[in-house]
Amino acid sequence: MENKINSFSHGHDQKKFQVRKLEQSDKSKGFIELLQQLSVCDSVSDKEFEERFQELSSLGDDHVICVIEDDQLQKIIATGSVLIEKKFLRNCGKVGHIEDVVVDSSARGLQLGKRILEFLAEHARSSGCYKVILDCGSENKGFYEKCGFKHKEIQMVRYFV
Repeated sequence: MENKINSFSHGHDQKKFQVRKLEQSDKSKGFIELLQQLSVCDSVSDKEFEERFQELSSLGDDHVICVIEDDQLQKIIATGSVLIEKKFLRNCGKVGHIEDVVVDSSARGLQLGKRILEFLAEHARSSGCYKVILDCGSENKGFYEKCGFKHKEIQMVRYFV
């Protein structure tokens, strides 16, 4: 998938926000701090970030992280990722797994999460996935339903650390 950019204007200030793929320079724009609003995310050194960025980049379109940057603040204010799982089921089908969706607490209510999800779901669809799935807390169920997702089955987890 080409590094396409989706933009939109919202509200009276006509601010433009663009959905784009993560860039290595986004670490200095608060990307890690944004992830800390979602879950445990210790500090990541520049070297660690560069190594992980290169590792994920080598996966091409099978692992895409997208962001929205507030250009005025030069700050990443929303992010999410999608991983493409290749299966034997469904005639060697593919499933998109959406992960790590978070919008900065100061930017919630601007429909940025919806834009992130649309970008990720479209990437999964255009990659040939027959479905896209995600896990969320019960407090976020309504949001995801408004974005076109349906409650299905139960999530299970087993932590190793």
